[in-house]
Amino acid sequence: MFKKKVWKPILIGLAWVASLSGVVVLMSFISSKESGVICRDVKVYIPGNQYFIDKEEIDNILHLNSTNTLIGRRIAGINMHDLENKLKANAFIETAQVYADMDGVIRVEVTQRTPILRMMTQFDRDFYVDEHGLKVPLSNNFTARVLAANGFIEEPFGNKIDTLHTDMAKQVFKTAAFISKDTLWNAQIAQIYVNEQHEMELIPRVGNDRILLGNADSLQSKFSNLLAFYKQAIPRVGWEAYKLINIKYANQVIGVKKDSTNKDGSVKPASAVAKPDTLKKQIQDTSHIKN
Repeated sequence: MFKKKVWKPILIGLAWVASLSGVVVLMSFISSKESGVICRDVKVYIPGNQYFIDKEEIDNILHLNSTNTLIGRRIAGINMHDLENKLKANAFIETAQVYADMDGVIRVEVTQRTPILRMMTQFDRDFYVDEHGLKVPLSNNFTARVLAANGFIEEPFGNKIDTLHTDMAKQVFKTAAFISKDTLWNAQIAQIYVNEQHEMELIPRVGNDRILLGNADSLQSKFSNLLAFYKQAIPRVGWEAYKLINIKYANQVIGVKKDSTNKDGSVKPASAVAKPDTLKKQIQDTSHIKN
């Protein structure tokens, strides 16, 4: 009984020593083999449907087309982390991974930034804003089909990756992010214009009206009201009837018709639409009433 208790921990200890020794030998073998592996190819993978950067530009960053090419060099002598940092220094690359397999193939995987907005300031600065709210320079290779914003926007830009600084630019981005996530509004809204009062106006693809949004507060409520207005009022008068649809107030929609100006230049009372749950009861057109 006593002997069994003594030998059991000894045998367990010897088993662990043998296992660790095997791992060390195996790792040494792998390390020895890796140190002799020569890079024979570089495979580049760029997922997504944006093409701000292509394989040729990746090749140039990694010097694949120069005398300093990676191909032919020992894998052990190539600093993968340094290659990743060189790729990440490119404004259009969001993430980069570089690694090698035992066959001597270096694999490069990059993800590009995803723009949701193109912003043009009143100082003629032109740049993209990506899904994270970062300013991104324009590309010579590719023009993204995204929502455009212009007008009285004073956001500075130094032609490099940067955050948004002004409140107006942040509100425009918040609105663009909301629109881009909704298939209906993403298809309907083509442009955000910031007027002299620093209020946002939306330019739709269908119809000649302007949609006065105001600020980026209560976006869900405002767009719900706009959708209700489209469903209830537009079928009765058509897309061309209104020159302005005001949704800046969270509890109503005001539609101003094209013929809603009196002879003295004053504006006739417009169509007013209340909260979505009472739209059917409260939609009324009073643009024919004279002051």
